[in-house]
Amino acid sequence: MKGHPLRTTVIGSYPFPGWLEFACAHLGDFGAADRSELIDDAVAMAIQDQVATGLDVITDGEQTRLDFNLSFYGFIEGIELEQASPRRFGPPAHDQRGKHKVVGELRAPRGLGTVEDFERLKRLAPAGPVLKASVPGPYTLSGRLLPNAQYRDRYALTEALLPLVRSELKALREAGCREITVDEPSMSCYAHREDPKRLVDIFNRTVEPIVGQCRLSTHLCFGNYKGRAVGPRRYAPMFPAFLEMQVDEIHLEMASREFAELELLEVIAKKKDVAVGVIDVKSYYIETPEDVANRVRACLKHAPSERLSFAPDCGLSQTARWAARQKLGNMVAGVRLARKQLGA
Repeated sequence: MKGHPLRTTVIGSYPFPGWLEFACAHLGDFGAADRSELIDDAVAMAIQDQVATGLDVITDGEQTRLDFNLSFYGFIEGIELEQASPRRFGPPAHDQRGKHKVVGELRAPRGLGTVEDFERLKRLAPAGPVLKASVPGPYTLSGRLLPNAQYRDRYALTEALLPLVRSELKALREAGCREITVDEPSMSCYAHREDPKRLVDIFNRTVEPIVGQCRLSTHLCFGNYKGRAVGPRRYAPMFPAFLEMQVDEIHLEMASREFAELELLEVIAKKKDVAVGVIDVKSYYIETPEDVANRVRACLKHAPSERLSFAPDCGLSQTARWAARQKLGNMVAGVRLARKQLGA
């Protein structure tokens, strides 16, 4: 299902156009039909930008989501949503995102919304690119909830959310989605202080219904809210435990870390495919095609071409659209240049 060696892909999110950000701040001024048209237009824009670069794999740009996960809480019953940021001033950081109170049993009778998003992507996307959907995992989703007497800690919250995500993954697969990323960045951010084997067990129980039924991947990174990391930027605490994740492909943030621990590709490639982040979404330096081709060649010293894909480090929601377009275009051009030089 991978397609071909050295393919180009994305994590999931794409920048909102300025008009969508303005509209989101004034949604009360729109009717239901207006809002539906607004979403279609935003997704069509994200698709158009991605297709224009020549990417092998595209998403809907997560144009219906705030960040990559914050909108999901609106689908979950038993939560009292935080109404205001706990810190509104000063440099941007993760503590400006509030946590929600849990006031009852966590349920998602309407699902989590990703099936509707995928159906829209199928309707609007042209033939050619592979269509991918991304779903945040239960451990990451639990991070924005406050424990209570019913759910006493983060792991209890995770266990309550796990069946909700499992059901969503099954529904996505039944809707015809052939490529799914389960986003669990919190696992990579906090593996240094948690039991990585316990995290792997949570992940594998989450994805169990769709293993072998689609191309399944996960994204490891160190946080990207407002371009800021939140964990120590080392993969060593995660491995070898994370090799037991039931996925076809592991995505690694590499460009923002100057390709530290690149030798890890050799370890992962013995068991799984690797999607390498060769574009730094936290930097406004626009990588040239030659930069990207050189990075591809460096990766090929550690893993065979049939095991490798290339992507930005993280989603692009925190990157200005003008830069995201150029970065994606140069990434695809650089990978193609490397393919040509290798005769692939």
